[in-house]
Amino acid sequence: MTINRREFITACGSLTLLGSPVFSARAATLSKRNLVIVMLRGGMDGLTAVQPRDKILSKARPDIIVEGTRKLTSDFNLHPRLETFYDCWKDGTASVYHATSIPYTGRSHFDGQNLMETGGHTPYAEKTGWLGRGMDAAELQGLAASLPMPLLLRGSQDLDNYFPTWMRLPDANTMEKIQTSYSPESELQRTLHRIRHRPPAMMREVGDNKPHELARVAAQELSREDGPRIAVFDLDGFDTHAAQGGSDGEHGEQLSNYDKVLRVLKDNLGDSYNDTLILTLTEFGRKFEQNGGYGTEHGYGTAILMAGGLVKKAEIHADWPGLKSKDLFEGQDLNATVDARSIYCAAMAACFDVDFGYMQRHAFWDEPLTDVTDRLFRV
Repeated sequence: MTINRREFITACGSLTLLGSPVFSARAATLSKRNLVIVMLRGGMDGLTAVQPRDKILSKARPDIIVEGTRKLTSDFNLHPRLETFYDCWKDGTASVYHATSIPYTGRSHFDGQNLMETGGHTPYAEKTGWLGRGMDAAELQGLAASLPMPLLLRGSQDLDNYFPTWMRLPDANTMEKIQTSYSPESELQRTLHRIRHRPPAMMREVGDNKPHELARVAAQELSREDGPRIAVFDLDGFDTHAAQGGSDGEHGEQLSNYDKVLRVLKDNLGDSYNDTLILTLTEFGRKFEQNGGYGTEHGYGTAILMAGGLVKKAEIHADWPGLKSKDLFEGQDLNATVDARSIYCAAMAACFDVDFGYMQRHAFWDEPLTDVTDRLFRV
């Protein structure tokens, strides 16, 4: 099957839920901590979302510099469309890891997004995702509300994968014919058996795929004690080669979509928000300088937005590389000084109640990552 660029760019707005104790014996023994990953496809511009207070940036981006920002620290301001994130920052449940990226320095969306999900170094070399491998290691497999299964979540285990709007079972007459026509070991029989044994709460339609509606479903499910503990959102539209804008514009609109997801999650999780971690994932950042179309090209370093009650405190984490020409990656991009996989490995360690080193070995092949678990998260 082939997919063209337009189909690729517009394939957005999906939600996956995993890790219910109904399906995972280990999950039933743990205090419930939720991990939510929000994939921001297209290359989220960390210099726009969390803008450094540096005159060099204003000169490089005279037409797309963000005005009306909210002050986070003496060195960084927040994009005004990230209103909920700012509320979380003020109550101590949001932080930022800046100048970070996955270990990919190319500029292809397809290659970069493959690696942001697999956690590898060579595009298409891995068939599983880092979150799927982490779930395997933590014995937290379970039901997945998505079709098809995102690469990020694919592991070695056989996941119960379904699309919520296809949940109606065949009528009794059809079921009887299936029972007599197919062996108990057939794929169809096994699938129907799994569907019949799902909890009633999971046997309903999700509705449309607007991000805030998906967030409402996710919050309802994540807040249940017997509900899933892992959610993955897939948002698109961050590839702003033109009309990126500053306070307004396309990039601000996409940041607002993320912020709406965060708002609905926070408002509907209830007390479960205190035991939830919400992280962003993107394939790369944007170039330091604006282009001729008032946008930016594909870059390298970016920022990770972190929210939820498991965030330790409101803080900008960064080994800041600087924005002078000599400090930029290849003279044109914000450099990345920390491997983003360190943050994701720490997030899984904190939420899945496993040691960082154990997760590092099983999810990231024991690569040299930095243990930032205690620094970033409430464990």
